[in-house]
Amino acid sequence: QVQLVESGGGLVQAGVSLRLSCAASGRTSSIYRMGWFRQAPGKEREFVAAISYGGGSTSYADSVKGRFAISRDNAKNTLSLQMNSLTPEDTATYYCAGDTRGTYHYTATSIHEYDYWGQGTQVTVSS
Repeated sequence: QVQLVESGGGLVQAGVSLRLSCAASGRTSSIYRMGWFRQAPGKEREFVAAISYGGGSTSYADSVKGRFAISRDNAKNTLSLQMNSLTPEDTATYYCAGDTRGTYHYTATSIHEYDYWGQGTQVTVSS
C-alpha cells in the first residue's frame, strides 16, 4: 500500500507563486511514475503534470506549460509542483497521484494509469 498526502495549497492572488508538495509513505519503492491532477467545481479531474521515476521525463498540460514545474526526490519520497504566475483559472483541488503498475520510464498523463491518489489540497486564486 502507498499513502500520498498533499500540502501547500491556499488562497493567493493572481500572479503569485505557490509550491505544492506530496509526501509518499508505505511501499514507496513500488512507485514508478507520478503526477499532479486538478479538479475544479463542476468539472472533471484533469491532467496537470507528470514525471518519470528518475525525473528525466516530464509532461505538462498546455494550460500550465511554461508556468508550472514538476519535480521529485525519491530519496525523500516527495513530489513537488512549483506553480508560477497563477491565474483564477488555476483554482481547483490539486491531487497527487502515483503509479505502481507501470514502468520506470516515460510519464503517465491519464487518470487511468494511476492507482494511488492523495486526498487533495485546495488552491484558490483570486483576481
